[in-house]
Formats: sequence, C-alpha cells, structure tokens
Amino acid sequence: QVQPVESGGGLVQAGGSLKLSCAASGRTFSSYDMGWFRQAPGKEREFVAAVTYSGGNTYYADSVKGRFTISRDNAKNTVYLQMNSLKPEDTAVYYCAAGFRDTSMATVALPTRWAYWGQGTRVTVSS
Repeated sequence: QVQPVESGGGLVQAGGSLKLSCAASGRTFSSYDMGWFRQAPGKEREFVAAVTYSGGNTYYADSVKGRFTISRDNAKNTVYLQMNSLKPEDTAVYYCAAGFRDTSMATVALPTRWAYWGQGTRVTVSS
C-alpha cells in the first residue's frame, strides 16, 4: 500500500512553469504505476499523465502533450510533473494516484483504474 502526498502547486502566470511532486510512503513504491489527474471547478476529474512502475513508459493526455513531462525517482519514492507553457485552462486541483501494475495500460485514463489517491494540490494559472 502507498499513500501519495502532492506538493508544488501555486499561482503562476500564463506561459510560466511549475513542477509538482508526489511523495509516496511505503516500501513498494517501485511496484506501482503512477499517474496525475486534475479536476477543474465544475468539471470531472481528467487524466493528465502516467508513468509505468519502472519509468520505462509514459502516457499523456492530448491537451498536455509536449508541455508536461512526468518522471519518477524510485530511490526517492517520488513522481514529478513538470508543467511548462501553462495556460489558464490548466487551472485545477492536481491529484497524484498510484495503481497496480498493468502491462497493457489500456485503462490508464480511467480514475477507477487507480487504487490510491493523494489529497491534491491546487494550480492556478492567471491570464
């Protein structure tokens, strides 16, 4: 079992950058796929990015592809989300999630696929 804890959110101007971190407790962090989701006010939670347990494969929503980068450091039990060229529409609460290994990753964008969730960190992008 892992418990994700997000940090790094804040207020940034459009075009700026932020780096989110997610530290996960537990000695089996490297056994879990990790993902980032976000939820804007009045909207459903949506997939942002995911990385497999080994860090060998990454997946992105079309809306962030080319601007966001997910990475992980298994030695530090931490996953990161580097966000560049931020837009006002990126404003949301960002959640880190841990999921059991899934070699197909076919359901990576479905919140139900992820077993453990953090409390979220707020990102606000001003225009």
